[in-house]
Amino acid sequence: MDSTGGPMNGTGAHGDQEEPRWLDEQEKAAWTGLISLVLLLPGKLEPPLRQEHGLTLFEYLVLSHLSEAPRRTLRMGELAFLASGSLSRLSNVVKRCEQRGWVRRMPDPADGRYTLAELTDDGFDVVHQAAPTHLRSLRRTVLDALNTTDQKALARIAEKLRIVPDGLG
Repeated sequence: MDSTGGPMNGTGAHGDQEEPRWLDEQEKAAWTGLISLVLLLPGKLEPPLRQEHGLTLFEYLVLSHLSEAPRRTLRMGELAFLASGSLSRLSNVVKRCEQRGWVRRMPDPADGRYTLAELTDDGFDVVHQAAPTHLRSLRRTVLDALNTTDQKALARIAEKLRIVPDGLG
């Protein structure tokens, strides 16, 4: 942007590309709302989990997805996708959970190139105890403010914008 608030017309590294399509008011409102949700919502959902159970939101999501999986086991790549994190972030969290006795990692017997994460009984107990705390926070912060139509719209939008974490291509 130049000093008048308009787009710059210089010839920098991107000077030969087409001019950007600036946001109209509706697009700006949609973008501002989305980025606010992305950046601020985790900060609303995590404190109760930390205070009552010593869990981050991401740790809870990892344990929760494992608890719902067949045999409480998932490939690490699938778990990263479900928990909306990168493989490297997931690996660090699973390592901490292993140290606490909540998760076990092993090669996938069907294909040794993959690693499986399995929720232990102790890990299941942790997520089972934390679930009501998360559910109360989720309802208070998000779901109770939305009617059924809003919830369906949010799910539809989330599916359209679904982003695959790094490393999962």
